Amino acid sequence: MHKALVIDPGKCTGCKQCELACSYENFGVFNPSKSVIRVFDFHHEARFVPYTCTQCDEAWCQQACPVNAITTNDDGVKVVHDNLCVGCKVCTIACPFGTINYNASTGKVIKCDLCGGDPACAKACPTEAIVYADVEQAGFDKMRSWAARTDAGASAAAH
Repeated sequence: MHKALVIDPGKCTGCKQCELACSYENFGVFNPSKSVIRVFDFHHEARFVPYTCTQCDEAWCQQACPVNAITTNDDGVKVVHDNLCVGCKVCTIACPFGTINYNASTGKVIKCDLCGGDPACAKACPTEAIVYADVEQAGFDKMRSWAARTDAGASAAAH
């Protein structure tokens, strides 16, 4: 059974421990700007929404890569191979969620690879807003459902 990150924005306090853990795991520094998970701050509503690559089935990033530097491993994770990536950034444009980014210091792209099956962000989250669980509990449909509820709440508040 494949596993994925399950994100519950209702539990997120905006502490950004996930961002710090991600940057430390991947770059050895506590620097949120190097993280591949981000916490979007709806500061007018005092709400926070963590987001990162959902390892989507469509994988537009993978399809757009002209040198096939993004592959899918046995666990369904889309992985960027630095030795193949030429830094053209086409995948960053193809991703509709903005979760694949160019790393200027390496000249390559970076995205969530679930830390090889032990995601640092999930381990660091003190409220369990981010957990690593069976794939049936995660994914795009769950994000879409949350967004619809968030949108409806924001629309109601505006009226």
